[in-house]
Amino acid sequence: MRATTDPYMQLLGLETRVLEPGRAVVAAQVKPEHLNIHGSCHGGFLYSLADAAFALASNSHDTPAVALSTQMLYFKAVKAGEHLEAHASEENLGRRTATYRIEIRSKERVVALFTGTVFRMEAEG
Repeated sequence: MRATTDPYMQLLGLETRVLEPGRAVVAAQVKPEHLNIHGSCHGGFLYSLADAAFALASNSHDTPAVALSTQMLYFKAVKAGEHLEAHASEENLGRRTATYRIEIRSKERVVALFTGTVFRMEAEG
């Protein structure tokens, strides 16, 4: 059985909406405590949302996977009250590594883009 949440996701109020092999959607609502000094959503919160979807998608094949590299691009400011979804999709699945693309969306607007590569460990047996 695959995990659909972890303690950090619960702390931030992140909810798993979709979990399929190579794919995940994680949702959150931006709250006042998620804002930065400029009054917009903190980049760390956006990163955590994307990273949660990345972790779920990359571990969805029942092979433990850990991050090797990530990159985050921020496109648009996000305000308190906005509903966000992180859509993770598998771009490449290899025997030892896999790469994922995660779009953070507010409605249909892409507000940030995260890419990440994982190392796929030997399945415990």
